[in-house]
Amino acid sequence: MRSRIIIAALSALVVTAATAGCGSSGDDAKSKTITIAYQKFGAFIQLDQQLKDVKKQYEAAHPGYTVNLQPIEASENDYYTKLSLMNRSPKSAPDVMYEDTFLVNTDIQAGFLAPIDDYLKDWPDWSQFTDAAKSAAKAQDGKTYGVPMGTDTRALWYNPSLFKKAGIPTPWQPTSWNDILTAARTIKAKLPGVTPFNIYSGKGVGEAATMQGFEMLLYGTKNTLYDDASKKWVVGSPGFNDSLNFVKTVFDEKLAPTPQNALDPNWATRVTTELLPQNKLAIDLDGSWINQTWVPTGQKPWPEWSKVLATAAMPTQNGEAPGKISMSGGWVLSVGSHAKDKKAAFDLVTTMLNRENTLKYDIGASQIAERNDVANDPAYLNSNPTLKFFTDLVQITKFRPAYPVYPQISDAVQVAMESVMTGQAQPDAAAKTFADQARTAAGGDDKVMTAQ
Repeated sequence: MRSRIIIAALSALVVTAATAGCGSSGDDAKSKTITIAYQKFGAFIQLDQQLKDVKKQYEAAHPGYTVNLQPIEASENDYYTKLSLMNRSPKSAPDVMYEDTFLVNTDIQAGFLAPIDDYLKDWPDWSQFTDAAKSAAKAQDGKTYGVPMGTDTRALWYNPSLFKKAGIPTPWQPTSWNDILTAARTIKAKLPGVTPFNIYSGKGVGEAATMQGFEMLLYGTKNTLYDDASKKWVVGSPGFNDSLNFVKTVFDEKLAPTPQNALDPNWATRVTTELLPQNKLAIDLDGSWINQTWVPTGQKPWPEWSKVLATAAMPTQNGEAPGKISMSGGWVLSVGSHAKDKKAAFDLVTTMLNRENTLKYDIGASQIAERNDVANDPAYLNSNPTLKFFTDLVQITKFRPAYPVYPQISDAVQVAMESVMTGQAQPDAAAKTFADQARTAAGGDDKVMTAQ
């Protein structure tokens, strides 16, 4: 082809220069579009609203650059799937992505994320993040792959008015699982039409079942999901079976939602937009963030929420020290490995997570602040009547074992819960199936241990 168009040496130079110029212009234009992929689903719309403002800020501060917002309107599990599919091709992979911390190591292993340590060392704001926050997106290779947007804790939300009608004294603070069951049974007997207790369970709600549901039970026993000392996944533990038995009890006794409702991927949204505001749910085992739904800019503004609902810590199984339990997670913004201009992508991350924007987001999305300057800001401290309660739970909270195999372990937990809640398997059988699946996912018998 070139031999047909090169007539002389001078012509060749001209053609080459022109071709190089055209290619550079095209690549430059493409590299100046920064695409960010994030979840926009149900009641959780704060991130979408804020990123529209961040887009304007970034483009004003970076002439020639365009921010391409790619909201993914999907439930949690579907979001992870769609984001993974986008990342499998450099052409569709986002430059920046909204990343759940438990998937960081998995997505690094898949080659989706880029380390950002070289950029963080030159970002003065990084010093404002707590040590715990800095470790949230630090991978097994010791490198950092994201900037935290905030963290969370989990506890029991309950309706004192419904408790009063059922004759249950308030304020209420259960000291064991049996206390929760006793309250739920009383509500079922006294208040027809009210769901006594919501615990997320089964594959429909994805990671919410594992973390808000099962792990809030399991980590309140003497057992865990992963043994740090031996670096092995734990199977066959009494706490695992006890947790499944608790799930069986609440569904068998119809203290929980019907399995059909609980398995609806939209169930968490229905809880916050329908059941709680309409006084149709007495106790909800849920996250610190759910009141973002009810703020003036939320999907379901509910000015009275703080007068209608109260909070209580989730107790350990039988009141074992420290008497209560919580789980913490959180999301980060990460730079994609296929980003053509990783520094520009990182600059978008820091625009979204500078002091001013983090303050706005943490207030609007009911996040527990991970920047010291935000955590100490009066606007943040006075923004939410449940803030102190949920922040205090950080002292006793636990974290998921966010290793590359964890998503498969989590999926196996959801399968075990679903089989029990639907009556397809007894807890012992479901626990055995989980153990088999965990061995396969982890890579063999030497990767798991049986706890007593």
